[in-house]
Amino acid sequence: MSLLDGIHDPSDLRRLKPESLRRVVADVRERHIDVVSEKGGHFGASLGVAELTVALHYVFDTPRDQLVWDTGHQAYIHKILTGRNERLPSIRTRGGLAPFLRRDESEYDAFGAGHAATSISAAWGMAVGRDLNKESFKVVAIIGDGAMGCGLAYEALNNAGHSGRDFIVVLNDNDMSIGPAVGAMNKYLTGVITNPAYNKVRGLVRDILHRAPTSLGDVAGEVAVKLEESVKHMLTPGIIFEELGFRYVGPVDGHDVEQLVETFSRVRDMKGPILVHALTRKGKGFTPAEDYPWTWHASGPFDKVTGKGTQSSGGLPRYQKVFGKGLIELADADPRVVAITAAMPDGTSTDMFQKAHPDRYFDVGIAEGHGVTFAAGLATQGIKPIVAIYSTFLQRAYDNIVHDVALQGLPVVFGMDRAGIAGEDGPTHHGTLDIAYMLAVPGMTVTAPKDGAEMLALLRLATEKGDGPWSVRWPRAEVPTSVPPLKEIPPVEPYTWEILRNGSDCVLLATGTMVLEAMKAADILSAEGVRCTVVNCRFLKPYDHDVLDEMVRSHPAVLTLEEGQVSNGFGAFIAREIDAIELRTAPRVAAAGLPDEFVAHGSRAGLLEEAGLDPAGIADRVRKLVGRGAQLERA
Repeated sequence: MSLLDGIHDPSDLRRLKPESLRRVVADVRERHIDVVSEKGGHFGASLGVAELTVALHYVFDTPRDQLVWDTGHQAYIHKILTGRNERLPSIRTRGGLAPFLRRDESEYDAFGAGHAATSISAAWGMAVGRDLNKESFKVVAIIGDGAMGCGLAYEALNNAGHSGRDFIVVLNDNDMSIGPAVGAMNKYLTGVITNPAYNKVRGLVRDILHRAPTSLGDVAGEVAVKLEESVKHMLTPGIIFEELGFRYVGPVDGHDVEQLVETFSRVRDMKGPILVHALTRKGKGFTPAEDYPWTWHASGPFDKVTGKGTQSSGGLPRYQKVFGKGLIELADADPRVVAITAAMPDGTSTDMFQKAHPDRYFDVGIAEGHGVTFAAGLATQGIKPIVAIYSTFLQRAYDNIVHDVALQGLPVVFGMDRAGIAGEDGPTHHGTLDIAYMLAVPGMTVTAPKDGAEMLALLRLATEKGDGPWSVRWPRAEVPTSVPPLKEIPPVEPYTWEILRNGSDCVLLATGTMVLEAMKAADILSAEGVRCTVVNCRFLKPYDHDVLDEMVRSHPAVLTLEEGQVSNGFGAFIAREIDAIELRTAPRVAAAGLPDEFVAHGSRAGLLEEAGLDPAGIADRVRKLVGRGAQLERA
């Protein structure tokens, strides 16, 4: 019988004896493997923190004590222990558990998480709020998966460290190598540093030295400072955190649940800012994930015995793979092309580029702002940087895009993966805002290709023109048609639109992924006698003034289509441009896009259908716009 059967929330866990915790760890790890192998999802990070999660909920009085997890990749086991075990198979499905942490899903989710390195800042704010409210609970930030490489984490540490407030940070270190390997000496140091007697003596010695007779003048104070600093340097492997004002504890074995419980029990009773350094292994407990942790960061359904995937692909490659191959071809032809990513080599397929051109590949870590400004610096030297970052993560570098790239007119190319609906990863990963935020940047060329070949043609054009910043967006999806080698793809004329179909009742100004959906909608409407023109508006800004002028003069209705938030997007932009054209009779103008809200998680196809961005939904919008809806109902 699984111990999980009797754990409905952490209070049940805390009723168990410490010697039972290893069984709990085994049970939650097995449950996690069972669910993800069947449903898919984020995998390795939660396996790596099984012991850590059990120990934290065992020692701290959650939800009164508040655990703030970073990113949420590591939170599946947290969900299992906090009343969501039965619903775990619904994770990442429409109406099911969220893929990350949500405050509105559980009182145990103290702070929402999706983007990296927010935990320390958020937890610090919660700790200060606690003190302002004169309350006494504990606040613990758990950060890992490389997030300590993000500047936000260090900004928070710097702000919190010298405050004297009670505050705990747990560094889940699974690959950073910032401390010595676990061994006898490290166990000894951990035991000493967390021992209440040691801390009492350490404080007593410091007080005695600082209370030395005043006749010694400044000498005693100077000796005290030097002695304490010398002791810290000799005994503390995490001196960087001590210098930031945190009492450093560790490194501790993150897979020894009993040691973790002992350590956290001592830390819980200590005062001031404390950082616990736990060494873990991503994918712990599943051999393929341990051997290839990056590959197993997230997974589709798989056979848990062999580790082989059980979900067949559609036969065509994803946009990201086409981009990776095309990027290599661009660099083969031009030695000035370089690639930059922010800790997502596999997700953006820049890992392919790394193998082909290692000296021109730069992974800056979870530091999107730095990556953009770094690219701007490269551009001043005649280098052609292509910055490949998820649309949603590039939001973190918006100031850098505006002031460091666009204001100086530097030719940096932004390749935005996961633009639009990202599917099961939900609102933290949907790229719904990039059309709006890139259109707002003066001098930015904003493009959206209809397919994989056009994506590569636009990227090539961006590197050839070199006349300022460019953005190219593509979805988390398979390309709709096969893509030839780059040298066989015809060039795209700058700032031109492409008329794909002619009609007279309505013109569909479609961008990116909506172009082919618009063509299908036009087929549906043609059978009903509604004739639509379809335009591939691959350049959102600057746009094709001649074609727009022709379309609004020759059609009584205009519908714009975009896989992005409709507020302040392409439709709003084009409506303003149409209003500026002198027309004897103005057409009816409408915009179709994603709603002005945070879109939930679910399948990409399902979410687009809900938003009315599938062929049937587009056809319905056209019927209403041209006044055929009521006629069809009467018929």
